[in-house]
Amino acid sequence: MRVIVQRAKDARVRVENSITGSIEKGYMLLVGFTHTDTLAEVKYLAKKIIGLRIFEDDAGKLNKSIVDVNGAILAISQFTLYADSRKGNRPSFTEAMHYEEANQLFLQFVDELKSYKIVVETGVFGADMQIEFTNVGPTTIILDSKDLI
Repeated sequence: MRVIVQRAKDARVRVENSITGSIEKGYMLLVGFTHTDTLAEVKYLAKKIIGLRIFEDDAGKLNKSIVDVNGAILAISQFTLYADSRKGNRPSFTEAMHYEEANQLFLQFVDELKSYKIVVETGVFGADMQIEFTNVGPTTIILDSKDLI
């Protein structure tokens, strides 16, 4: 499981010209799954994301979590996080989890984040989405469950 965590001033996602998810201060997450991912990875990365201290305290140090700043999350499924572009110019997506299983894990991931009493908005799984957000810092953290567990 891979998650790109981006600290955001605001974020929104549109599907067919309708906003399906919108947040103010918090995280904009891009979330991808591979074949070997399980609920264990989902739970681990959700806990890691909630605990990340990448918001500034009064001294300007990155010392506060999303809970500390009463932030929200916009989570977007993105199978292209498992693109393999080592050969040629056209990426292969064979490492991305199949649609049905990935959708189930994504829904479990969203539920796990919500279990921490965080507002979580989403796009539409598998849809063509347009995402707009303001990255603060910029602060972007890449999490990969194979590197963490």
